[in-house]
Amino acid sequence: MDCIFCKIIAGEIPSTKVYEDERVLAFRDIAPMAPTHILVIPKEHIPSFAYINEENAPLVAHILAVAAKIAREEGLEEGGYRIVSNCGDDAGQTVKHLHFHILGGRKLTLEMA
Repeated sequence: MDCIFCKIIAGEIPSTKVYEDERVLAFRDIAPMAPTHILVIPKEHIPSFAYINEENAPLVAHILAVAAKIAREEGLEEGGYRIVSNCGDDAGQTVKHLHFHILGGRKLTLEMA
């Protein structure tokens, strides 16, 4: 498989890890769009949000719980933060592996490109 996130999970590509357990990895984005920009990904390859189903929904719930924990640890609760998952080319999904962006640390705009 030629998935950059799978290679990061396997340790073939370095990352600045923020959190890791047996099901999830979180790391800092190499091209941050906000002062805090962390990606949270499942270790299981799921191509996008469109592939969430009853079977993998518990994993996705775990990812969201981890994202909330990371946001608290990063001090984002008071000012607020955004959780984003782009789904498909038109939405700007560039890596075909389900991932959630945690964005915060400044006032975020509401513009949609």
